[in-house]
Amino acid sequence: MVCGPARYLVFFQYFGTRYSGVMETKSDQALVGVQNYLEEAAQKLKPSAPIKFHISSRTDTGVHALANAAHVDIQRAPGKAPFTAQQLVQGLNYHLRPEPIRILSAQRVPGTFHARFCALSRTYVYRLLLGCAHHSQIPVFERDLCWAPAGGELEFWEVKVKGKAFLYKQVRRMVGALVAVGQGKFSPQRIQELLELKDSRAFPPHSMAPASGLFLQSVEYSQEDLAPPGAEEELS
Repeated sequence: MVCGPARYLVFFQYFGTRYSGVMETKSDQALVGVQNYLEEAAQKLKPSAPIKFHISSRTDTGVHALANAAHVDIQRAPGKAPFTAQQLVQGLNYHLRPEPIRILSAQRVPGTFHARFCALSRTYVYRLLLGCAHHSQIPVFERDLCWAPAGGELEFWEVKVKGKAFLYKQVRRMVGALVAVGQGKFSPQRIQELLELKDSRAFPPHSMAPASGLFLQSVEYSQEDLAPPGAEEELS
């Protein structure tokens, strides 16, 4: 008897600096997506059918994730039991080396579960380092992990935004607008005008916060959507 594929919800993190974003791209590009590496690692687990990661939340070039999510169906050869969560996490992490991508956890979910459409909310954090007169003053271990606009005392700020879904580059526009107001480049009235226009093209491109400071912090789901009906599944 041949069983169907097992569906898993996988949480993973990555430094986005060296990737074109999280989504899959053509392998001949200078920068490719995190998804390319996830699927390459999964194929080395020798499934009996090609593997496709369905990503919960898109992130752009240079954006990082503390915990993104995806669901994946894995069909094993006849006679082989589905991977346990621990086996899947360990196997994927082994084949992801030395990329700065790590699987945090995995769990079996129903075949109807979808990582993108079942998400209740997504939380982003934007990290600002204030008080640097020049980019060379950014600590070496913080470069590519924050934005250091001029002005203010030397201190870190974090802007946290939570919502069910976000528009393209929405968080970076929001943070850029806040910084522009603080620097006196925008007036509060200007922000109101941009909101009333409801046109992303009206936002000055030079005022958008850079990708380096943005982190996808978490993706939340309902436990009812995660629990396989009538089955006990091992969690990592």
